[in-house]
Amino acid sequence: MKTALSLMLALSAATLAVPAAAQFAKAEDAIKYRQSALTVLGNHFGRLGAMANGRAPFDAAVAAADADVVAVAARLPWHAFGPGTDTGRATAARPEIWTEQDKFKDRAEKMQAEVAKLVPAAKSGNLDQLKAAFGPAAQSCKACHDDFRRR
Repeated sequence: MKTALSLMLALSAATLAVPAAAQFAKAEDAIKYRQSALTVLGNHFGRLGAMANGRAPFDAAVAAADADVVAVAARLPWHAFGPGTDTGRATAARPEIWTEQDKFKDRAEKMQAEVAKLVPAAKSGNLDQLKAAFGPAAQSCKACHDDFRRR
């Protein structure tokens, strides 16, 4: 629990410290940053999914902490998809991210909106509420992956 809280506070501080139009010293730095943010997001989202889908026991405290981390991490990677970050370091990002920016931005905003609904659902302590919020959040992630992530 302390680790999740520490991570959440660190991610919150990073979110506040990094303006939306942040510049990275090198494209490689932006790619590494977004991959790291998406890894944190995926790990905590996966833990929620395991509980929502019955693959792990439901623990209300863990679900609430994971949802908090997911909500913060969901805001982090998007500014790191700037010009020049489409090549270089091994990346699963498809070129359509840069040619269909409006669609990509729309997908990111929809995902963040669905993820925001996870927080109150997880904090309710009710597994059924978590399940109800998890499905649409997972679908919003999948929609973006289908269009913008290499398999």
